[in-house]
Amino acid sequence: MLNIIKRGVEEIIVEDELLEKFKANKPLRIKFGADPTAPDIHLGHTVILRKLRQLQDLGHKVIFIVGDWTARIGDPSGRDETRKPLSDEEIERNAKTYQEQVFKILDRDKTEVVFNSQWLGKLSSVEIMKLASCYTVARMLERDDFKKRYTEGKEITILELLYPLFQGYDSVVVKADVELGGTDQKFNLLVARALQRDYGQQPQVIMTMPLLEGTDGVRKMSKSYGNYIGVLESPKQMFGKLMSIPDALMPKYFELLTDISLDENLHPKEAKKILAKEIIKYYYDEAEAKNQEEEFERIFRDKELPEEIPSFEVNKPSVGLIDVLVMAKLAPSKSEARRLINQGGVKIDRKKVIDLNLELDLTLPKILQVGKKGFVKLIVS
Repeated sequence: MLNIIKRGVEEIIVEDELLEKFKANKPLRIKFGADPTAPDIHLGHTVILRKLRQLQDLGHKVIFIVGDWTARIGDPSGRDETRKPLSDEEIERNAKTYQEQVFKILDRDKTEVVFNSQWLGKLSSVEIMKLASCYTVARMLERDDFKKRYTEGKEITILELLYPLFQGYDSVVVKADVELGGTDQKFNLLVARALQRDYGQQPQVIMTMPLLEGTDGVRKMSKSYGNYIGVLESPKQMFGKLMSIPDALMPKYFELLTDISLDENLHPKEAKKILAKEIIKYYYDEAEAKNQEEEFERIFRDKELPEEIPSFEVNKPSVGLIDVLVMAKLAPSKSEARRLINQGGVKIDRKKVIDLNLELDLTLPKILQVGKKGFVKLIVS
């Protein structure tokens, strides 16, 4: 059992305490909190969610805390500047989509969903003062991100200093036995352990999970970096993106996103196909995974166009190539569109184009292609 639990885990604080909790032979309360700061969940988020599901399958209960109150502050972890606050409407909308998406992985019957506004929003000034007295400013500034900002003369708000205390107080309220988080959350999770002691509770065990690099192989997976694979993306998008990840990432992707191990004797392309099929099978089904493999082979081995190409309507008969790349979401920005053209990654009707100022005549439909997996049929609406 411990081997299953430890697969992919970066650190357990303290492992002996976790073993003692297991020996009690009763369901543990496993805490996981997420501030709804964005509407979509990507594969980077699922690293922890999959571990939570493993713990549920072993008989334990997940307390999923939607940080609708803490989202108003914004988690400063890993940030070099103060987060922009979200509106109530954004938080409510994101919280709804978070819940819809996490149950692609978690077992509903073994999950309790709570919102931390239920208790943090009701704290009196006396209770906040008691909470604030549990930690010193010096200890807060031991955090790498706070220390870096402080030495660089960048602003740190008092509210940001309070964030780890509010997150830690969540553990006190739900009486967490174990809490999971990314390695960037370690400080916050340790604060929760300390607070539970201060409030007379047995401290939770901490399990930290690695941060998953995105498709660029450099930065952590994030929608803001454009290197993410969303759990709501189509099987076709998932397959194409997974086939494009750097070879060096495959062992980590296999370990954190699947239940199988990488066969290092396989050619990287074959290994990626297995990876992509495993992930699509998990979020869709085996038939869809097989369909996507066949489609991928048909396009890239036989050099054919895909059977289904989405249409993109343009409201005028002529449009600039750079503009339509952005409009059709084949490039996130005009500068990226220019880079793709300069690198020879853009084709019109299977022919490479290098003219940055090209105006497309759409009196007849045209197939716009970016790289090996991005296709749209341009038509005039």
